[in-house]
Amino acid sequence: MSRIKYYWEDLVPGSVRDLGTVTVSAAEIKDFASQFDPQPFHLDEAAGRNSIFGNLCASGWHTCSLAMKLTVENLLTESSSMGSPGVENLRWLKPVYPGDTLRLTHTILEARPLRTRADTGLVRAGWEMFNQNGDKVFSMEGYGMFGRRQPATPEEIAQLEATRAKA
Repeated sequence: MSRIKYYWEDLVPGSVRDLGTVTVSAAEIKDFASQFDPQPFHLDEAAGRNSIFGNLCASGWHTCSLAMKLTVENLLTESSSMGSPGVENLRWLKPVYPGDTLRLTHTILEARPLRTRADTGLVRAGWEMFNQNGDKVFSMEGYGMFGRRQPATPEEIAQLEATRAKA
């Protein structure tokens, strides 16, 4: 693991980060599908051509895995990441075909300290993945827990609790 570059305080709402690109091959699509999503249009070119997709295409779960790989390589390995409580609003918007080059962007939507853990903050982020034509093929929102550079003070925690009690 590399040196920590990004703490919770560095993940500012509204900031957008380019998390890189990956090109998908037919062999990778078939390999993933054979292990995790063995539907015919993910395994065989002819079946893909005869499907609503018109070609062999990647599993949506493969697309998610590629997004995770880019996120780990280009953000999480340099961060104080402490895991995630989950994702929501996952959408597969267009098929991913062999030869597609996918680009991932990551936008911080919200960041707040955790009331119960002074050393941890919660971040809600959005991911969008685009193919080489600029078409959005994937989007999701999710949460990540990140270590804080400086733990919250007792006053900050009391203020969070008071704000939450009013809501």
